[in-house]
Amino acid sequence: MPSAAIAGTGLIGASIGLGLSRANWEVSGWDPDPAALATALEMGAIGTAVSSFDDLVAGTDDVVILGGPPRAVLDQIQVIETTSLVIDVAGVKLEAVERAIGKRFVGTHPMAGREIRGPAAATPSLFRGATWVITTDGAAEGDLQFIETMLEQLGARPLRMTAAEHDAGVAMISHLPQVLATALVNEAADRTKTLELVAGSFRDLTRVAASDPANWVDVLELNTPQVLAVIEDFRERLGRVADALQQDDDAALREFLGRGRQIRRDLAPGAVAVRVALADQPGELARVGRAFGAASVDIRDLQLRHAPHGGGGVLTVSVRPGEDAALRTALEDEGLLVLE
Repeated sequence: MPSAAIAGTGLIGASIGLGLSRANWEVSGWDPDPAALATALEMGAIGTAVSSFDDLVAGTDDVVILGGPPRAVLDQIQVIETTSLVIDVAGVKLEAVERAIGKRFVGTHPMAGREIRGPAAATPSLFRGATWVITTDGAAEGDLQFIETMLEQLGARPLRMTAAEHDAGVAMISHLPQVLATALVNEAADRTKTLELVAGSFRDLTRVAASDPANWVDVLELNTPQVLAVIEDFRERLGRVADALQQDDDAALREFLGRGRQIRRDLAPGAVAVRVALADQPGELARVGRAFGAASVDIRDLQLRHAPHGGGGVLTVSVRPGEDAALRTALEDEGLLVLE
């Protein structure tokens, strides 16, 4: 039975623990917050709670997983002494691999998460289908293969790259969106009554603005050069859009919007959206669940938009092309209102 020791039993650490436990791993854990550790133990994310970081890493586990906040992880990499393979899950990798020089270490980063923190939000399905970066800097091939196998047991898709490639990539697809989403909600809030107009597209675009600032301050500061570079690139792109508007350049605007539309479509497999109105009453989601079971469709995505002042909302379900008719029928059979 393989074994893992997890330092940090928050959302990511506890989700890893739940997934490994289901895959018949022996999992122990430690967290500086006794309440988080107790919750992780109670929910089965870890089988054994350890009282200190030093005691956790002193064992002979196959792997030690550093699952805490970025700065805490960097400090732990600096001082850790263990014969076990060590990995981390921090969102910045260059400094991690630099601090790990001379140690048996593989830097990793799961491209998955939620806006809320803590073990209570953990789920073994958090990484299912998600890309999980494995940095190759200074890592032995056998260790890389071991981690790839472990991640596949969690349902993730391992992707090898260098730490530099990772930090440049996440600056664009993760760190910049966090900055933009937060800037958008702040800007909208500063304009009288603008937030009263908020609808689905704004909510979708700014979802990550609800993330805990503590972790993001660390991530942005640790990846400052790369974040500044993508902010400057984005500023230039917005400048070109502004120029096209000032010059009434319809062709440039069409090219800008059309290219973005095509790229976004290529990011995900084709799907058809079915929209169903939900009343503000018990049992609505249960009826939706029964319809899913009756239709036996492949659900690609779910989005629930609440009515602004109560009164239910609209659930949008994305399914494979050709399966929408069966889902519509099943929903209507449950007495639900399917919208055109």
